[in-house]
Parts: sequence; structure tokens; C-alpha cells
Amino acid sequence: MNAVFPFFCRLLRLPRAASRIVPASLGAALVVAGLSAGLPGGVSGARAEPVSVTDARGHAVEIADSSRVVSVGGSITEILYGLGLEDRIVAVDTTSLYPAEALAEKPNVGYLRALSPEGVLSTDPSLILAEADAGPPEAVELLETASVPFVSAPGGTDPEGVAEKIRFVAKVMSVPEAGEDMAKAVAQDLKTVREAVDGLQDRRRVLFVLSLSNGRIMAAGDGTSAAAMIEMAGADNALTGFTGYKPVNDEAVIEAAPDVIVMMARGDHAAAADEVFAHPALATTPAADGPHLVTMDGLYLLGFGPRVAQAVRDLSHAIYPDAPIPELPERPWAAASGGAAGQ
Repeated sequence: MNAVFPFFCRLLRLPRAASRIVPASLGAALVVAGLSAGLPGGVSGARAEPVSVTDARGHAVEIADSSRVVSVGGSITEILYGLGLEDRIVAVDTTSLYPAEALAEKPNVGYLRALSPEGVLSTDPSLILAEADAGPPEAVELLETASVPFVSAPGGTDPEGVAEKIRFVAKVMSVPEAGEDMAKAVAQDLKTVREAVDGLQDRRRVLFVLSLSNGRIMAAGDGTSAAAMIEMAGADNALTGFTGYKPVNDEAVIEAAPDVIVMMARGDHAAAADEVFAHPALATTPAADGPHLVTMDGLYLLGFGPRVAQAVRDLSHAIYPDAPIPELPERPWAAASGGAAGQ
């Protein structure tokens, strides 16, 4: 079926059935196949009683059918897979890097913050479930005018915020009990790490470097996911006094005197210590004496999904390699996670 027709049906707020007009003979065949093989996408339970939520934008949304979901945002996709709902996902965005089969097996609707309404709606979804920072705004506004519910999930960067996101996604998908089990397990694992790092002496100062391009350091300040992870790992963000990720001059880096540098591993390439500490300012920091450079997968480190406790534990262990940071219980949603590489 031409993918453009469902797109215009949604823009015009026509019933979903209007985008599924097929010849009678084919329709009958599909009905027979559906009755004999079962409905696709884990529909069992997906069309239970309608679910009403108030999403992260403060919009009241009713979800009548969660059998065909476009998942926008790496943490949303992780939660859905962790809840065993991957068969309901009809498409994902490019930040859905874990588990690996998400992007390998599902259609790709593009980048989280550069969505195309036509691309999203061409997958014939019954629900669009997105992280709060999905965009651009004009694309989100257009998607909101379609007949498909668009739900923006809350996104906190603390233990309570992660648990809220998990419970929210599970409620939207009509599996609240499974969401409660996952949220409690993640909270318990975070508590285990917190109890271990609370007893650490001599908290280390950590500088998160988002990029190091042409000799210019882009670093994390207050109110960032990186700063939240550093604090949860039992360390202090070395740079404060500004919010967000911003370029910083050499003098600020030298004055910050970080003990550890943390960076994201980008694809198959992870920054090498000799490259990083060749920078004149970084070369003068205590971190260069080790040298002490930690690299981690970006989604694992900053995604704040169900693997967050494992990420905090790995980061803490990399910052404090001699500290007794306990291993966490195996969780099905955290198998084959990224870990942290220290240099």
C-alpha cells in the first residue's frame, strides 16, 4: 500500500480505517490470516481499556491502541524492549542504539530532534511515544494534529525521574505491573550504588568533555545529564557556574583542576589518552598525571534509561578503581551493556 496515503489520512484526522482500504478479496484473506495466526506486534493486551495520561508537555492524551508504536528516543526504546514489547514497535529513531537489533531490524524515522512527520506517519502507527526533547517543534506540532496519539514521556536525570519515566511508558503501553517491577529493580540498584559511593573519601573532580575539536573544549556545566551522572557516581563536576554544554577556555580548565576526564566513545573510535592530554590545558591537570581518562558509550552514559544503575556503577568504578563498588544483579534489560574504559 502506498505509504503516502496513511500520512494524509492522519493530517486530515480521518479514521485509521480510512488508510487501510484494501480490495475485498485481500481484506478477507487478511482477516483469515489474522484469526489463524494471531494479530501482529504483541497485540494481546495492546487494545485493552483506553489509557489516559497527562504527558510531559501537560497535554491530556487518550491511547486506545498501543499495538503499533513509533519509539522516538533511545531510553524509550530501551524501556520497551526491557518490558518485552519489541514486537509492538514499528519504527525507531537513530538514537535507539540499544539493543542493537532495534536499529538493525526496525525502520528508521530519523534523528530524535529532526523528525519528518511524513516519515513517522508512513509507518502506519497507532501511537507515537517520544522523549520530551523530540523535535523540531514544528514537526511535533504537525504530528499532534494527526489522528495518531503523540505522547511525550517525562525525562528526569535523577533516580526518581528514571522511575517515573519507566512507570509512565508502562502505563501508556497497558503493562503497569511490568513497569512497576522494572522501576523498583532500577531503584534498588541505584540505591546499592549510592550507598557504596556515599562512603567514599576525597571526592574526585570530574570534567566531562563533550567534544575536543580544533583545540577547543566543549564541556558540561550545571544542569546537564553529564553533571547528574557524575554526582550519582560519587564525584563532583569540575566546572560549575554555567548551565548546559559550552566551550570553555584553557584558563577555566586549568583552574578547574579535574582529577578525571570523561568522554563519550564515538562508534568504534574512543579517544586515546595521549591524544586528549596533548591538549595544553588538559596536560596541566591532575588527570594527566595518571593519566586518568574514562570513555563510555554515549547512550549508556547519558541515556537515563533502565540501564542507568549499571552505567552509574561502571562510571563510579572507573573514577574510583580501588573503591569497593559492588557488582549489580543481572538484569535482562542491561545485558551486554557498554561498560567504561579507563586509561
